[in-house]
Amino acid sequence: MLKKVCLIASLCVTLSGSMALGQSQNGKLALLIPQLFGPEGLIVDTTTPPQQQHRAHFLNAFQSEFTQFNTALANQLTALPLPSPASGFTYSFDSATGAFTRSAQSFGPILAERAETIGKRKFTVGFSYQRFTYDSVEGGDLNQVRAVFTHDDLPPNFPPNVDSSFVTDIVTTVNNVESTFDQSTLYFTYGVTDRLDVSLAIPTVRASLNVSSVANVQRLSGSAPNIHFFADSSAPGGFGSIKQFASSGSATGIGDLTIRVKGRVAKWEHAGLAVGMDFRLPTGDEMDLLGSGAAGYRPFAAISFGYHRISPHFNVGYQFNGKSVLAGDPSTGTKASLPDQLSYIGGVDIGVTQRLTVAFDVLGQRSTNTQRLFRENYKNTSFENIGFRLGTLNTLDGGIGLKFNPFGGLLLNCNLLFTMNDSGLRDKLTPLFGAAYTF
Repeated sequence: MLKKVCLIASLCVTLSGSMALGQSQNGKLALLIPQLFGPEGLIVDTTTPPQQQHRAHFLNAFQSEFTQFNTALANQLTALPLPSPASGFTYSFDSATGAFTRSAQSFGPILAERAETIGKRKFTVGFSYQRFTYDSVEGGDLNQVRAVFTHDDLPPNFPPNVDSSFVTDIVTTVNNVESTFDQSTLYFTYGVTDRLDVSLAIPTVRASLNVSSVANVQRLSGSAPNIHFFADSSAPGGFGSIKQFASSGSATGIGDLTIRVKGRVAKWEHAGLAVGMDFRLPTGDEMDLLGSGAAGYRPFAAISFGYHRISPHFNVGYQFNGKSVLAGDPSTGTKASLPDQLSYIGGVDIGVTQRLTVAFDVLGQRSTNTQRLFRENYKNTSFENIGFRLGTLNTLDGGIGLKFNPFGGLLLNCNLLFTMNDSGLRDKLTPLFGAAYTF
């Protein structure tokens, strides 16, 4: 059985590059924001005489730096809380009867691990579905990201006797970023021994990204309308001040595979301790935001307790990430290191009845040296602008869910993940539905 699990993993790695089922119609998703205003950025029209001609090119953090949105997405892709691939049923061998018996009275947590293993030669196959709809970043709505574009430097040959105060003109923008990720995960767990489990999680991701912007020329210098404008037949002289830009796309394919090895190292009367390792394979197409684009590994420890039907649990792990183009520059293919992440989960699962378990969890993550978005007014104006700077990111989420055993070895589960702070890129409510069967 272990050979079969490894074969499935290697086959998915081989095929993942050719399994993008629905490529973006407008190019790769990672390039939607950098190329929203065109491959050269935001350029407005101008009709100044040839001897005074200048390139009306405007620069801003939204286009040159808001590619960090890709980094934020990549961070989320490396830290998505996968449903526990371990079975809700755990078994131990009873030497008196010569048979396996259930060793826990609850079905365990949904987004966390417990110390128990599923039992030698036991096999679990499961499926889960999660939808992530990111709606805020650093506490601000993603449909109201305001940014200011400033004028590019004048060319060296610009006539020195010509008024160049127009360089103080700006373009203000109100930007809307809509991103939805549907993740369907097939997972397998096999009990190699009574103390050792091996799991494989295979996610299929559908990524959808819609980006739009309303740009408005602000002539702070008092320049004439023909200096900076958007061509508009309905405006006086055709010198319009407002223009809308939009781009969208979607893609579907295999995400990043995860192989998990977990071993129970200690067992007491009412508690147990397990350690393990997650290996993330960069099988998802990072340019279409289906994967992180970087290999990673995460050692972790899980301790759980059992008091009749009440089972507290605690997990801690550290995610080491490699380099990805999403943390660098997707336009040039330049890679940079994705931030490492410390993760921890604490909660309790309660066996309400023999067939129903309720699970509560608090999930935290901490990343250092990661890009954080900030807002400030542009110079002495009332126009809000954004920027990025390195900082420490702490996110906190809560989860509540149910596990139900209708018959035999079948488990149905549902969970609702909700945010408990505003740090980083956030989805306020993330539903999960799943099923698993143990043989």
